[in-house]
Amino acid sequence: LGDVYKRQVPEGTPIFPGEPIVTVRGPVIQAQFVETMVLLSINHQSLIATKTNRIVRAADGRSVMEFGSRRAQGFDGAIYGARAAYIGGCVGTACTISDRRFGVPALGTMAHSWVQLFDSEYEAFKAYAEEYPHNCTLLVDTYNVLKSGVPNAIRVFNEVLVPQGFRPAGIRIDSGDLAYLSKKAYQMLEAEGFGDAIISASSDLDEYLIDSLKTQGAKINSWGVGTNLITSGDWPAFGGVYKLAAAKDKDDAEFTPKIKLSENSEKVTNPGNKTIYRIYDKETGKIRADLICLADETFDESKDMIIFDPIETWKKTKIKGGTYTLRELLVPIFQKGACVYTSPSVMEIRDICTREKDTLWEESKRLVNPHEVYVDLSDKLYHIKSDLLEEMSMKALGEQ
Repeated sequence: LGDVYKRQVPEGTPIFPGEPIVTVRGPVIQAQFVETMVLLSINHQSLIATKTNRIVRAADGRSVMEFGSRRAQGFDGAIYGARAAYIGGCVGTACTISDRRFGVPALGTMAHSWVQLFDSEYEAFKAYAEEYPHNCTLLVDTYNVLKSGVPNAIRVFNEVLVPQGFRPAGIRIDSGDLAYLSKKAYQMLEAEGFGDAIISASSDLDEYLIDSLKTQGAKINSWGVGTNLITSGDWPAFGGVYKLAAAKDKDDAEFTPKIKLSENSEKVTNPGNKTIYRIYDKETGKIRADLICLADETFDESKDMIIFDPIETWKKTKIKGGTYTLRELLVPIFQKGACVYTSPSVMEIRDICTREKDTLWEESKRLVNPHEVYVDLSDKLYHIKSDLLEEMSMKALGEQ
């Protein structure tokens, strides 16, 4: 791909509908070669990172572990899904290959099969505590959480861990009424001096169930989320598309903008070689809007800027000069076929994501009916698009 140029929004950056998050420029056949790989990579990992971020926001500071490998769509879905989940805010993953390949912390607790291998739950817990005294989390729902699981865990904490000077990491509950069981389990643990033990919960969790359990006063401070995270159960596809925006013959000096029409206004493409400027409020650092414009456009932060909705154009906002800052989001990745970008580590991308999320207003992060982040067109791009739409409409009328 010797002639291909590629620019993209860096990983970990929030993106919004209609934005050109990747631009590829090169001979048309070469540019088409990369379409499927670009889309499958960005769509899948953006989907999982987005779902993870919603779950992490619902957890509200309590740790979330990615537990979904067994339900992922294939081994690569599990490995790269765990990577995306970590970037999105999970503290670690049960997918150990993602730890080896990307450095995503491998986390987890004991399995039900471990408990079942022993003649009694107590023996299973005792053997586990002897093997992992420094990080002992016991799975207490194999038989009965309150009648055997928690009492046996407390017994083992006292008999094995305390004499060695260790504190128990905690317990995990994987079934049943998580709100009721966690509250009862906490009372039992606290009565024995283990009120600081983590109570972890799993069992088909998502952001809505986590939010509900918090409202019910569940004594859960760690969440293991599997199926609904790694598959993004309620929204199983991310709708990124790859469209021709401009073209030229080899003898042409300039690209000719191209547009795709549709009966659905949201599917009408924005023509031309474009970039994105993110507009930040100078005082708060929060995002005011994103501006899609032509790649060669420049703006003066000291001057007033008028932005408007590209569909409902009468909706206009004036941003006073000196009150905002601009950042171009697209950065070069390949130039003349050579990679000019050094990809950060997954840990660094996660840090980028954390900082970038802080630029969103709280109203934009609501799980239900969030405030929309404005994505507007520059005046120049808007008029090019309008002229092309008019031209295509007149052409269609002439063919009737």
